[in-house]
Amino acid sequence: MVSELTHVYFMPGMAASPTIFEYISLPEDRYKIHWLEWQIPNRDETLQNYAKRMCSFIKYDNAVLLGVSFGGILVQEMSKYLNLKKLFVVSSVKSRHELPKKFKLLKVTKAYKILPTQLAGKIDILAKYAFGETIKKRVDLYKKYLSVNDKAYLDWSIKQVVCWDQDKPHPEAIYIHGDKDAVFPHSCEGDCIVIKGGTHVMIINKYKWFNENLPKLIES
Repeated sequence: MVSELTHVYFMPGMAASPTIFEYISLPEDRYKIHWLEWQIPNRDETLQNYAKRMCSFIKYDNAVLLGVSFGGILVQEMSKYLNLKKLFVVSSVKSRHELPKKFKLLKVTKAYKILPTQLAGKIDILAKYAFGETIKKRVDLYKKYLSVNDKAYLDWSIKQVVCWDQDKPHPEAIYIHGDKDAVFPHSCEGDCIVIKGGTHVMIINKYKWFNENLPKLIES
């Protein structure tokens, strides 16, 4: 579908609601924002097939696609099947080599299969999986922004992150990372825009930076 506006699609992080983007604002005379939502994966669905399925929600050609955290991994996979104007990966990883050691250990031992995702209804457990930061003062924030507590989804999502096999950064992606990201602490090196003081949830608390700089980056 052809449109004069540039259509910008936002993909949230693991278990997160697209309302994490509620403070992101782009000039309405140039851009139209669309929020993507997590779909429950089919049994034994590969990340590649899931990415193809999510591409069906991208209704405009030459669009902009931005993903946060696990959503950043997903949009890198989706981009293989789309004609995009720009691809943004925020608070995520460029390849399997940037995954933390504990994630790599989960893969080697296959311990991701026995994580207590059946406790997903408890917000503190879900918050730990999705954000990985100090919980006590953030529970209200998590209650607002975490919306997917389906055990099958969480089991599948954790496996996809731990077992992601991308060997090199996406050559056309614009990577944006915070230097205080505790979930993916090794992702600021290489070709990356680093936001000082940015944490894993900087799409929420550093939204002013994104509002100011995303239009410049889209048109660059």
